[in-house]
Amino acid sequence: MRILVIGSGAREHAIIKALHTDPRVTALYALPGNAGMAEAICLPGDPMDNALVVQQALEERIDFCIVTPDDPLANGLVDALEAAGVACFGPTQAAAQIEASKVFAKELMRKYGIPTAGFAVAHSFDEGMKALQSMPCPVVVKADGLAKGKGVLMAGTRAEAEAALRSIFCDRAFGQAGSRAVIEEYLQGPEVSVLVLTDGEALLPLPSSMDHKRALDGDLGLNTGGMGAIAPSPFYTQAVAARCMREIYLPTVRAMQAEGRPFRGCLFFGLMLTGDGPKVLEYNARFGDPETQAVMTLLNNSPLDAFLHCRNGGLMADDLRFAAGRACCVVLASGGYPEAFDTGFAIRQQPHGGTVYYAGVRRQGDELVTAGGRVLSVCAAGDTLRQAVDAAYRAADSIHFEGAHMRRDIGQRALRGEETA
Repeated sequence: MRILVIGSGAREHAIIKALHTDPRVTALYALPGNAGMAEAICLPGDPMDNALVVQQALEERIDFCIVTPDDPLANGLVDALEAAGVACFGPTQAAAQIEASKVFAKELMRKYGIPTAGFAVAHSFDEGMKALQSMPCPVVVKADGLAKGKGVLMAGTRAEAEAALRSIFCDRAFGQAGSRAVIEEYLQGPEVSVLVLTDGEALLPLPSSMDHKRALDGDLGLNTGGMGAIAPSPFYTQAVAARCMREIYLPTVRAMQAEGRPFRGCLFFGLMLTGDGPKVLEYNARFGDPETQAVMTLLNNSPLDAFLHCRNGGLMADDLRFAAGRACCVVLASGGYPEAFDTGFAIRQQPHGGTVYYAGVRRQGDELVTAGGRVLSVCAAGDTLRQAVDAAYRAADSIHFEGAHMRRDIGQRALRGEETA
């Protein structure tokens, strides 16, 4: 099969690495990919240009396309490719609304009784201020649309909530993504991410994971696209998993069917394990980053059958097989990320034993140089979480570029959870 993976990040590189040894894969492409993806042929182009992607897919005689980034999914790339006869892994534009609109997602959960934080929807600054009058702080203020992980604002006080609303509605900090906002109650507890593959009916949950979104140790600093992850989470017990399947996963897939938007692909559940049980913080219509890198480090077989069955039906529990150990992913970022940062620094690497998934890199002469905020992900597995964390940091410490920044506490909360369990 000739396969095309849409995207350019470490998440896509992890998927490419998982596919490239499958003997059924005769050619593997990425659009646009990055210079670190040695396993694939990178095709030029903008993933948001549906016509261009379709043209590239037809010219390269692509049999199957895997669409992972949020913007192309919301832009209807899967619909365009399927209409041209290119089979795809990924939801349609209508189904991708579960991520593209937080208002849609919250109202879906309210309509079908899926546990989530209490909320109000605001269409203007004044509506938001009125909603705040009946909601105790702290609250979370979210821009409705896709904002590259930066449209979620925590507000501990009324003044901070007002500032968040001004940022969305008055300053237009998130552009069209801020035409509406969700104001919701602040939930507390361990956060867990679960990637669930589905063909629209059957469900296949992958090992749970725990993202670390803040830029600095101790969960301080600005929110980022993710500075690291561990898998699985010690807080996600078998009892919790069973409850999530019963109260969250199955009801969500059935709700999308009932709404005439059947979801096929990877449905990401961002969960908060509260004292009242698991509740949905967010949905994503695709694989998470960096959760995917951690989870794929544990994968023992090719994911191709699972991807094909999500599209064609017949998804089965044994389509994916995972090792019984633990995995840790550490992100190396450019200094200053997620704010202003410089690029173009040579990446130096010694033998390390981990797995590197590249993201913000380009080739300059014979070497890779930095070209983005999150430069690469370093992953390692172990029989225990402590072994996985230590191995990942040994590998990360063997990679150097000017201004390199990483969090030094990836997995520490999970380790404390294991110790007290």
